[in-house]
Amino acid sequence: MEEQFILRVPPAVAERIERLLTDPASSSEDKSLDLSLSEDGRTGTFVIGNDCFSASLLDLPTVVESYKTYDDNVLIKTADIGQIITVTEKGDSVPDTVEYRHGLTPPMRDARRRRFRREPDLNVLMALC
Repeated sequence: MEEQFILRVPPAVAERIERLLTDPASSSEDKSLDLSLSEDGRTGTFVIGNDCFSASLLDLPTVVESYKTYDDNVLIKTADIGQIITVTEKGDSVPDTVEYRHGLTPPMRDARRRRFRREPDLNVLMALC
């Protein structure tokens, strides 16, 4: 299995990455792309061209499966994705938690609180009586 993660960037940065990947022969200033994490492994910097953005590695509330196909008929599972790297604009605040509160799609908004209930606090001795 491969190692994969989700990279979530602001729309302006996404356009620059798309230009960099689709037209590599262009004379754009976005010739370099770099992601480096600090020693804690959770925060870091994302650099595209000469611009530097802050990045955070967060855990997703659920595991997302990734598939690929070679013949448009058979799907092959390639990875279980459990982390997301969020890149924020220069003025935006960096999240201080290690868990991403929301899933990848709108129905998974605030998934931990809404979808996964807490274990009930049962007293084992009272249940036996």
